[in-house]
Amino acid sequence: MQRIAEFEKVSFKQFEEAWKNNFLASDEEVTRLYESIKLPCRATSGSAGYDFFTPIDLTLSPKENILLPTGVRVKIEEGWFLGIMPKSGLGFKFRLQMDNTIGVIDSDYYYSDNEGHIFVKLTNDSNQNKVVSIKAGASICQGIFLPFGITMSDCVTSLRNGGLGSTSK
Repeated sequence: MQRIAEFEKVSFKQFEEAWKNNFLASDEEVTRLYESIKLPCRATSGSAGYDFFTPIDLTLSPKENILLPTGVRVKIEEGWFLGIMPKSGLGFKFRLQMDNTIGVIDSDYYYSDNEGHIFVKLTNDSNQNKVVSIKAGASICQGIFLPFGITMSDCVTSLRNGGLGSTSK
């Protein structure tokens, strides 16, 4: 297997800012959450996906969603990207969906102002009135590293600065 990436935590400052923009939390709670961040890992030697974990207990009623700062960033070699995808078990059991279906983490996202902080937006899309409950530390989605190519006529020289929607500005 090629080794092409490395997961890291974002800085405490970046995590604190992102967390407090999305949740009410004390300084002590944010510190505790930051210290509890588990970097993505594979469950088995044959797993393609690196599991991402929730730092908090989650309960989502049907049609509810949550934007979750993971506290994680990834340094990826050029020519690769990280696809963030739903966990099949959560999708089958509860119709837990990622709002953008598949997130694309480009190699240059690591250098953005937000340190390449990966966020996950999940929605309980249950049509059977099921409530989704996930304990802190459980996996909520998975990331798979994939290579990509470019066209022969590609001549892009622009640099990224930002996250969602930043490459179309």
